[in-house]
Amino acid sequence: MRGEMNHSQSRRAFLSSMAASLGGLSLTTGLSRWAGAADNTQLPGGPSSAITLGQPHFPPRAKRVIFLFMHGGVSQVDTFDYKPELAKFDGKPLPFEAAANIDAKPVLMQSPWKFAQHGESGAWCSELFPEVAKQIDRLCIIKSMHSRGQSHGQAVSMLHTGSDNLVRPSVGAWVSYGLGSENADLPSFVSIGPSAGHGGPRNYGAAFLPAIHQATTIGRQGKLGNGQIDFLSQATPEQLELVKAIQTMSERHLERVGPDPQLQGAIETYDLAYRMQAAAPDVLDLSRESQATQTAYGIGGKATDEFGRQCLLARRLVESGIRYVELSTGNVWDQHGGLRAGHAKNAQAVDQPIAALLDDLDQRGMLDDTLVVWAGEFGRTPIVQGSDGRDHNPQGFTVWLAGGGVKGGMCWGETDDFGYYAVKDRVHMHDLHATMLHLLGVDHERLTYKYAGRDFRLTDVHGRIVKEILA
Repeated sequence: MRGEMNHSQSRRAFLSSMAASLGGLSLTTGLSRWAGAADNTQLPGGPSSAITLGQPHFPPRAKRVIFLFMHGGVSQVDTFDYKPELAKFDGKPLPFEAAANIDAKPVLMQSPWKFAQHGESGAWCSELFPEVAKQIDRLCIIKSMHSRGQSHGQAVSMLHTGSDNLVRPSVGAWVSYGLGSENADLPSFVSIGPSAGHGGPRNYGAAFLPAIHQATTIGRQGKLGNGQIDFLSQATPEQLELVKAIQTMSERHLERVGPDPQLQGAIETYDLAYRMQAAAPDVLDLSRESQATQTAYGIGGKATDEFGRQCLLARRLVESGIRYVELSTGNVWDQHGGLRAGHAKNAQAVDQPIAALLDDLDQRGMLDDTLVVWAGEFGRTPIVQGSDGRDHNPQGFTVWLAGGGVKGGMCWGETDDFGYYAVKDRVHMHDLHATMLHLLGVDHERLTYKYAGRDFRLTDVHGRIVKEILA
């Protein structure tokens, strides 16, 4: 009776006492990482309790994903969705009804940037992305994306979890749960520079999935920081003994109280962190790369250094066996005003690093089985906001994919003549998620987890694989 009534209280007290013993390290969420000494000692729980390699439903085209999150919403009509009608009707009223989020009289604004066709495919790209334009024949550009959520919070959640208002596991957590890691000494999901706002930890969290599947984070707010994993430092023999004792106590407590996902997640986190202590430092050390490689990524450049480091680290992470890596720019693309200056600055920061990442993956023979996804939570309207801005637009926007089993040098879907609404071969966010999982060899309808009496999945009851873009 006591255990039944005080299960939650006893669990919190037990975890708090362990945290206090380690100087305040929180175990209740499983977000913190801490490591023991790098020897062959196995902690209680053992590797079998951490992430193991999963089996796909069918042969995968991609083994891993690098997700490039352009937080804030990139304007599709200023980047990849060329609309000459905008120039013809610049300053004139929108000839059809605007979306519900538009209060003022909708007036069209042409793009400040010139567009040109590139590569053998002849796909359009604006002068904002001169280096990515050179990679155009590797890109599969989806111009007919649409999603739910006029606000950032809704749309970011939709992009990351498949739900615009409920706490659900993130895409990376689902991939980790379904496929596990290719390297038992490293996590299967890493988020670089995640933002605190617009969902924060939910965007890389595991929700009701086992806690081990949430992301290990590096940096925050679109910044890499020192490029290290928090709490991952050398431990003294005394600290290792303490960790081993805590793990033993945890196992015994778990046996007494019965199944407890939070406590099991803490146990698995310690086990993984112990093994990470030896493997992670070498992977995170960008100085091991040649100067030519660092220069190619823009490292050392005033505008490109930050995202260049993120991109190079992402390549090192997936090369080491990490399954899903997300990079974030931070919420910098949200130009309700100052579009010309803002988008120009943001594009300059990411253009060279992204192009270098695609080149580097290709030269290492990894692009064919690495899926690179470039996306914001939504696009922006073709109508002007203020004197030099654009509002949120989930009704029609652009994302692109490269490598990992998609057709390069192709465009799929269309928006209307002004780039506002997706009108042809529309692709919903659920469809994008279903297609990403399919490329990883996972059937989105079969990847489920039973919780609260029902089977949940990333795509809920929706999702169509966009087979037309598959190589």
